[in-house]
Amino acid sequence: MLSHDRVWAAIDALAERYSLSASGLARRAGLDSTAFNKSKRLSSDGRPRWPSTESLAKIIEATGASLEEFTVLVEGRGTTAAPQPPRAAVPLLGFAQAGAGGFFDDAGYPSGQGWDLVELPTRAAESAYALKVQGDSMLPLYRNGDVLIVEPGAPTRKGDRVVVKTTAGEVMAKVLDRQTAKSIVLVSLNPAHPERDIPMRDVEWVARIVWASQ
Repeated sequence: MLSHDRVWAAIDALAERYSLSASGLARRAGLDSTAFNKSKRLSSDGRPRWPSTESLAKIIEATGASLEEFTVLVEGRGTTAAPQPPRAAVPLLGFAQAGAGGFFDDAGYPSGQGWDLVELPTRAAESAYALKVQGDSMLPLYRNGDVLIVEPGAPTRKGDRVVVKTTAGEVMAKVLDRQTAKSIVLVSLNPAHPERDIPMRDVEWVARIVWASQ
């Protein structure tokens, strides 16, 4: 039976399964870090407060879990002695490396061998790789030194966090505001950095950020 307590217990169980706290799960999903705090689960007058369907969809996507997996947790099954999700190792590059010539093919995939590898607590596509953040343009969500997992070829839409490489070799992590056949408009979460409107002829590739360390 679907109940307020079981839904919140499932969120806690999902966070634990992926080695996260409730606040860490919220941050990974792009939500306020306090979204899943115990204090947020009841209103000021004591009535049950339910998480939104949008929040649930975001944490499922952020962890790489399936809807079926979350449903099992809501039903109270699989919360003890659960098998650990498969771990993945992906190539790790710095943003400086990402901007250097010869590190990527035309589709935005790392080329060559000898990369450092980083292990993930969640599944990742075979094409995924990791980039280490340099700078402050993605504060407060991404900090200098955070690791972003990007997936070239993944569909993107307005509001997605993406990594873009220009033909001049510049690599940036931004939020996709809009994209047309002629240009792509990118915004920073840090208001100190201006909006970027880049002609598509100057864009080498766009890769969606599918996971980030916190």
